[in-house]
Amino acid sequence: MKFYLTTPLYYLNAEPHIGHAYTTVIADILCRYYRMAGYDVLLLTGTDEHGEKVAQSASARGKTPLEHCDEFVEKFKRMWEILNVKYDDFIRTTEQRHIRVVERALQILYEKGEIYKADYEGWYCVPDERFWTEKELVNGKCPACGREVIKLKESNYFFRMGKHQDWLINWIESHPDFIRPAIRRNEVLGFLKKPLNDLCISRPKSRLSWGIPLPFDRDYVCYVWVDALLNYVSAVGFTVDEHKFRYFWPADCHLIGKDILTTHAVYWPILLHALEVEPPGMIFAHGWWMIKEAKMGKSLGNAVNPDVLVREYGVDQIRYFLARDMSFGYDASFSFDLLEKRINSELADDIGNLFQRTIAMVHRYLDGIIPAKVAPGSDEVLLKKFATDSVAKIEQSILDLDPTNALELSINVARETNKFIEKTAPWNLHKKNEKEQLSSILYTALEILRKLAIIYYPVMPDKCERMRIMLRCDEPITFESAKIWGLLRSGERLGEPISLFPKREKQIVIEERKDENEMETKAQIGIEEFSRVDLRVGVVKEAELVEGTKKLLKLKVDIGDQIRTLVAGLAHIYPPQSLIGKRIIVVANLKPATIKGVQSNGMLLAAQDGSSISILTTDKEITPGAKVS
Repeated sequence: MKFYLTTPLYYLNAEPHIGHAYTTVIADILCRYYRMAGYDVLLLTGTDEHGEKVAQSASARGKTPLEHCDEFVEKFKRMWEILNVKYDDFIRTTEQRHIRVVERALQILYEKGEIYKADYEGWYCVPDERFWTEKELVNGKCPACGREVIKLKESNYFFRMGKHQDWLINWIESHPDFIRPAIRRNEVLGFLKKPLNDLCISRPKSRLSWGIPLPFDRDYVCYVWVDALLNYVSAVGFTVDEHKFRYFWPADCHLIGKDILTTHAVYWPILLHALEVEPPGMIFAHGWWMIKEAKMGKSLGNAVNPDVLVREYGVDQIRYFLARDMSFGYDASFSFDLLEKRINSELADDIGNLFQRTIAMVHRYLDGIIPAKVAPGSDEVLLKKFATDSVAKIEQSILDLDPTNALELSINVARETNKFIEKTAPWNLHKKNEKEQLSSILYTALEILRKLAIIYYPVMPDKCERMRIMLRCDEPITFESAKIWGLLRSGERLGEPISLFPKREKQIVIEERKDENEMETKAQIGIEEFSRVDLRVGVVKEAELVEGTKKLLKLKVDIGDQIRTLVAGLAHIYPPQSLIGKRIIVVANLKPATIKGVQSNGMLLAAQDGSSISILTTDKEITPGAKVS
């Protein structure tokens, strides 16, 4: 049995953030579970490296597009390493193995008459790299991102997408799991009620040279979305390795964010149909992480850096939170309070405390030795059945691509075991010297710990490995071994109990954040003084962490007549590199303040909404030093 799961290719125009992390961590968790179920798994991720936005980002940094991409690829790979993501293949759209397949696919479509050349006049959104008709605009702006569009007239190549519309509708209606969750399926069917336009699949080299040239006309490059979508087949050998392609295709699941649903659920299956290739088994569009009702993302300036989260809370804690707090397929709220509550209530209290107290009791009452299996009492029998049945249900939930239910079932096993310990009170049995019943109860609890260390392994591999070491487990990490009862070896000495998930002390975290945001709290002014405030446009030239801090940034800012040093408590929101070149608003006549040994000559303006912070900027390239009024 094979299981081929893909993440989207991540676009290399900004730093990786928690939105990227969520998709990739969930993909990794699902694939680890599928391996536990005995599947031959292929997890594909990678980077989307062509197109106008990448070329512009590279130019702004004084790099060639490929130099820019090489640097950002390493950032993404480093992020997956930090988050303990074990992908099987990482594909780049600049690799020859991908370019070769794109060229062959385009040539096939061209020879089949699926591609034609025509003049086009319409509206173009540069950030989204998409054409729109007059009717599709919303208040004269891009319907996808809400930004300004420009009028363009040029010759281009088009894919006959519209003629396949009826086929796609029939395919979706006859394959109810093709698009999940159902709300996204209904969105696509609603979209398809309107006539489907043909798709512009080229850009003139005279306007954009950074792309894959069309094999039938080298004066044009391929539209970035067509290029990127074909990675799902280029990675498994389409037109190159027939055996590999027949084995892995169709993909079992494309895991994507709901913002790229149309390209995956409309463009992609129609492209495959025109190539006479079967569509993927499923397109699963998950929701967004929200901060105070706003989507988290780099364009809004409220993206959270996963690297910072891992350093602050631990990798397994972050993996657990991402998987647990978003109901799979729907939006979820992110805040540090929610994260800390989940760590304290479920990881520390329900799971960590269960492990620590159970192993401590075995050391205290049985010299740390796993007891012999004896005839169980009625409470043990009931808990054993509940736990074993739960493992089977967890496996089925994973095979149904429902990790939300799988994790709910898992935490219920831990909670029921905690209740079991409270009810049976091993400490009282020890006082009464009822050794046989004590042994039965503690063996039952230990055996369930063994199961928990397996069923949580895909989510928290590092912590679960420590659990298994404490329990002296060496059986395979599979659903089958989790279903079996009694694999713990009686007579083995357990490892010493340790605290797996220390509780987060809220007051400590708050004090730390307060200290590192000292500048902002000292710089408040009254409204009556506003007219005396000198606000200037500045451009960030350099950015680095203040030595010895986690969240303070030292910025070098051009405000026209001089370069100023500013200190800002934003490193937990903005990686230093992401601020270089950004236009900000500076309070230029603020008295200097020394913060952590660095003199700050001014203050940037930012909006704060709970834990969300967004730097105020300009919507045009205003000259540094321009006065804000």
